[in-house]
Amino acid sequence: MLFSPLFSGSSGNCSFLEAGKARVLVDAGLAGKQIEAALRAINVEPGTLSAILVTHEHIDHVRAVGVLSRRYKVPVYANAACFTQMERSIGELLPSCCRIFETGCDFYIGELNVTPFKISHDAVEPVGYTFSHKGRSVGLLTDTGRMYEHLYDAVSGLDLLLLEANHDIDMLNSGPYPEALKKRILSSKGHLSNEAAGKTLLRLYERGLRHAVLGHLSAQNNDETLAMSTVEEILKSEGASMRLALAHRDRPCAVFHLE
Repeated sequence: MLFSPLFSGSSGNCSFLEAGKARVLVDAGLAGKQIEAALRAINVEPGTLSAILVTHEHIDHVRAVGVLSRRYKVPVYANAACFTQMERSIGELLPSCCRIFETGCDFYIGELNVTPFKISHDAVEPVGYTFSHKGRSVGLLTDTGRMYEHLYDAVSGLDLLLLEANHDIDMLNSGPYPEALKKRILSSKGHLSNEAAGKTLLRLYERGLRHAVLGHLSAQNNDETLAMSTVEEILKSEGASMRLALAHRDRPCAVFHLE
């Protein structure tokens, strides 16, 4: 299994995963040409994609979904509520490219097992995903305002997790955002802070997680060094040793090989 966060942040989100013959994008929230270039940078031709999976309908996750699906006849997977809500943003798809799943029910793309699970965000029916193939597993969990017990259960036992570390609370509170937007970000339907991400990883460490990628960092209310150091300090305080990496807003992260 191969996993690469191509872009991760409020300006756009897109990750690539390959397992067996399945080649999957999770979200396509930037211009199509940017995503095509990022794929080619990791030696993946866009025309070889098997699927585009959507987490929720916000534009930083769906901007190029329609463009890429129509250009390469790639099936798009989302729950029914998300399809209805994002129709205006992505345009009409070929009927054969509309694949509706039920949140909480797993399905297969080739040999890749996919499980969409409910998250807590201000969208109609947002989801995270876990992927498994031949004994290896990866999870993607961003855009959730709180970590509930069912979320810990959903992402326990993974080999690798992409987890949101969106903001530093002090930077957000002292920053220029309107109060209403600050409240939204801090709410149960908003985003996880660096501190919340650290505490989440600490609990998941106790369940066996040893490798995580921090993603969806805010350009205004966070920075990479601060996010990494905050999470590392929380883990270190409890003697937890975990491999950490960062997903960038503007360029592909490392390619992670799980064998």
